[in-house]
Amino acid sequence: MHLSNNLGEVAIQDVVKSHPRIGEILNDFDIGCVDCGVGICLLKDVVAIHALGEEIEERIEKQINDYLKES
Repeated sequence: MHLSNNLGEVAIQDVVKSHPRIGEILNDFDIGCVDCGVGICLLKDVVAIHALGEEIEERIEKQINDYLKES
């Protein structure tokens, strides 16, 4: 997963604090990690661990990168 601003290397809790819209994108794909009490997993790992398949991961990557370009 190649995310703008190296965001894939950031803990999910920090990503969601800075970019709540990314949490919404993940929720749209039934990735509920944004509510995790620990929140230390890296964004790229949060997506990969759900084994959604390459096509879905590419859609998530595109939506996140499109959002980052707009903000």
